[in-house]
Amino acid sequence: MLEAAPLGFRLSRLRSVSARLVPFDWAWAEDHAEMIAENWQRRLAERAGLFDGPVLLACGLSVVDGHCEVQLFETRYSRFIAFRDAGSPDARVANAFAAIVPVARDGSVLLGEMGPHTANGGQIYFPCGTPDRDDVRGEAVDLAGSAARELREETGLSLPDGLAEEWVLLMGEGQVAFLRPVPFPEDAEDLRARMECHRAGEAEPELARIVIARGPGDIDRARMPGFVRAYLADAFADQR
Repeated sequence: MLEAAPLGFRLSRLRSVSARLVPFDWAWAEDHAEMIAENWQRRLAERAGLFDGPVLLACGLSVVDGHCEVQLFETRYSRFIAFRDAGSPDARVANAFAAIVPVARDGSVLLGEMGPHTANGGQIYFPCGTPDRDDVRGEAVDLAGSAARELREETGLSLPDGLAEEWVLLMGEGQVAFLRPVPFPEDAEDLRARMECHRAGEAEPELARIVIARGPGDIDRARMPGFVRAYLADAFADQR
């Protein structure tokens, strides 16, 4: 079901998601090779630890009867970051990713603030990452597994057993965000304490801190990306 969502995003509620790897000739990247190289050098000067590894971007998507299939292709991180920095100018391509949305017993939502050493330092969003080769299983791409792995690595949380698979798809700003709300039995403060304990034990944590959103007043318009603000506005709509 396609619904209106805030901030120009389109929202669909899904029962399942699948993805597959396909060949794709990305003409935009070929035509802008010099700009991509210059952008990458600028990015490296800002954060020397960035790695130009393979990532997967979307080049096609269909939604039928509550199931979404997305087609992904492989490219380099430097191409992706230049594409994003340029405002996602190729309408055929989008940054597709999946994320678990941890929901506490009291209905609060927990997010992470990215550390200053990361490409998105200071931004606040759900544990996620652009899918890569580790998520490929033959021609299939395991977006659900990617989301669960990112959650575990960044917060120490594992998915509770026996959960129904429900997703919220948000599309806009050159992004295709598959968000899976997952309820946890703890209240927000106890759940944050678990996540902070894991973060404190990491040698170089990706997150600077854990953030709790309890209602519309906690939506940070300066530091939360559009897809996060759109999701939270929908999730807290009954509090307005």
